[in-house]
Amino acid sequence: MTDSNSSLRYIADAISQKSLPPVHTWQPATTRDVDIRIARNGDWFYNGSKIDRPRMVSLFSTVLRVDDGETYLVTPQERLRIVVDDAPFTAVLVEQHGVPEAQALVFTTNVGDSVIADERHPITVEYAHSGAEPAPYLLVRDSLKALISRAVFYQLADWAEERNGVLGVESKGHFMVLSESDAQ
Repeated sequence: MTDSNSSLRYIADAISQKSLPPVHTWQPATTRDVDIRIARNGDWFYNGSKIDRPRMVSLFSTVLRVDDGETYLVTPQERLRIVVDDAPFTAVLVEQHGVPEAQALVFTTNVGDSVIADERHPITVEYAHSGAEPAPYLLVRDSLKALISRAVFYQLADWAEERNGVLGVESKGHFMVLSESDAQ
């Protein structure tokens, strides 16, 4: 086994051991709005001021949930509706692991989470209209996405291969399209 495969196994083990609060099971009685906003670049703001404490942002990110298209910070007692400009996370780094025939793409988010792109965590690219700028995303968990940063998307484009007339990347045996298709 190569060092890269050992590294991938270590990353996968670390991801599987990370415990998140069971926000999907909580049914709080109270719902209210709170003046928290996640900017498109991943910065968090409270009452218009940037939250500069990474540990606080990281903690808040573990209790995010999307219900009916709205994003909430959830506790067992209450749901706090927040504003998300685009996606609650930003993918700021990507690494290739494994041999080319069994490649895995490992992303790191702005809050330090690692996500391996696969069938459960696909990369998707949206276009507002034909010829528009791409808006690439990675599904982090549940309905929570990470906007893939421009630098990371360029890295993916460098690794892309053409299949059936579209460009894409493969990770964990799952081919994910990066380019605009003719159907759009």
